[in-house]
Amino acid sequence: MSDYMITCESTADMPLSFYRERNVGYVCFHYEMNGATYTDDIYQSTTPKEFFGTLKGGAQAKTSQVGTGEYVAFWEPYLKQGLDILHVSLSTGISGTYNSACLAAETLAPQYPERKIRVIDSLCASAGFGLLVEVMADKRDEGMGFDELAEWTEVHKMNVNQWFFVSDLDCLKRGGRVSSTSALIATALKICPVMNVNFEGKLIPREKIRTKKKAIVRLVDDMMDHVENGSAYTGRCTISHSDCLEDAEEVARLVGEKIPALKGKVEICDIGTVIGAHTGPGTVALFFMGDTRVD
Repeated sequence: MSDYMITCESTADMPLSFYRERNVGYVCFHYEMNGATYTDDIYQSTTPKEFFGTLKGGAQAKTSQVGTGEYVAFWEPYLKQGLDILHVSLSTGISGTYNSACLAAETLAPQYPERKIRVIDSLCASAGFGLLVEVMADKRDEGMGFDELAEWTEVHKMNVNQWFFVSDLDCLKRGGRVSSTSALIATALKICPVMNVNFEGKLIPREKIRTKKKAIVRLVDDMMDHVENGSAYTGRCTISHSDCLEDAEEVARLVGEKIPALKGKVEICDIGTVIGAHTGPGTVALFFMGDTRVD
């Protein structure tokens, strides 16, 4: 057993079984929809089909980050057990939750002077965030200590590559992230924007691809341009999707063709309610370890 606990947030978009099997703690974001407030509880109280179906029906979801008090309540049981806390947060390029976590760590420090609490900005989102946490859990289980793992994470978090496309721009339009005119034109021309998460942890449009079929191919081509060791890659690879499993499976199939060691081994998971509230349905994201993000 390790003498420290790796913790993160529900926006890592990993399945509930991951947290249980890998001994990783998580704290939940929140969202509002149709006048009610919900917990981003990794689809324990709803299903991806129900959530994205509601969005398709015209609902708009608003999200809220984890508060300082929630972090304090979340971490205290671990601290009382004599465990140090190594927490990884959703990217500061997307959310302010990192600052809340740092404030919580400062609040708890005087009460537990013998314990260490370190907060790391992942500069990642969705299952890219989750992939980073999964690799951290691998390193911990191999015997890496608290300080060494914290430093490893700071150095290597920029090697998590995160590419995705959006085939349904309606939620982005309603959220004000694209104009109504741009969304209308893109829909008419069947344009799927291909984006990635840059070195600042922000979502950046990279290319406008006509048709979803071509966007799927482009996603895999981008992976081959950046993945560690090219077609000899044997590291972790994760795909997340928002109610478009067939598209995610096609991306996984093409990845398996390009990288034989990954054939049948790519993890596919659902985009969670908080990230999904912003992307909407029809999003596929591809995550892997590769070259350092520099732009």
